[in-house]
Amino acid sequence: MKWTSIIAIYALFWVLSAFIILPFGVRTHDEAGIAKIPGQADSAPANFDPARIARRATLLALVLFGLYYLNYVNGWIGMELFDFYPGREA
Repeated sequence: MKWTSIIAIYALFWVLSAFIILPFGVRTHDEAGIAKIPGQADSAPANFDPARIARRATLLALVLFGLYYLNYVNGWIGMELFDFYPGREA
């Protein structure tokens, strides 16, 4: 696998991981016991920390990409596993 492919695939895993991690650990103002600003949405986060989300997303992306790369090298799960209609040509 080329190093440019590794970077591109890791970036995809990172973005996916960021969206998976995003809702965890975030509390609303009501949950945190902080007063809301007039006109503020009830669901607005009170403790949003982008650096923490980036660190968690990086860790999750490393694990997921590591599993992907190990599968790429060792061939544990191949395309033949997803052949739902064996013997039929497309």
